[in-house]
Amino acid sequence: MTYDYGAIVALADPTRRAVFEMIAAQPHSVAELTRSLTVSQSAVSQHLKVLREANLVRSETKGTRNIYRIDPTGLARMRKWLDSMWTDALDAFAKEVENSKEESQ
Repeated sequence: MTYDYGAIVALADPTRRAVFEMIAAQPHSVAELTRSLTVSQSAVSQHLKVLREANLVRSETKGTRNIYRIDPTGLARMRKWLDSMWTDALDAFAKEVENSKEESQ
């Protein structure tokens, strides 16, 4: 399974990961995020842009504010890829255990 690593790269930055985790807990506006972080509103906006481009968040206009929410489609795509990695690792482990049993007999 191939995967665009943009989401993982986007989450590698600690501030961006904090923004993502706040949005995962509940939708936020840029102003709300800025008040909770030690970076400027411009920096928060740049982090949100990267998260949007990685399909991890999406925005919805409410009046004059943009409210950011988790993008379930992008998150599901990343989860599917991670799950496939886990499945591959478990399959390899099971194969190794089986080979060990055969060698010891």
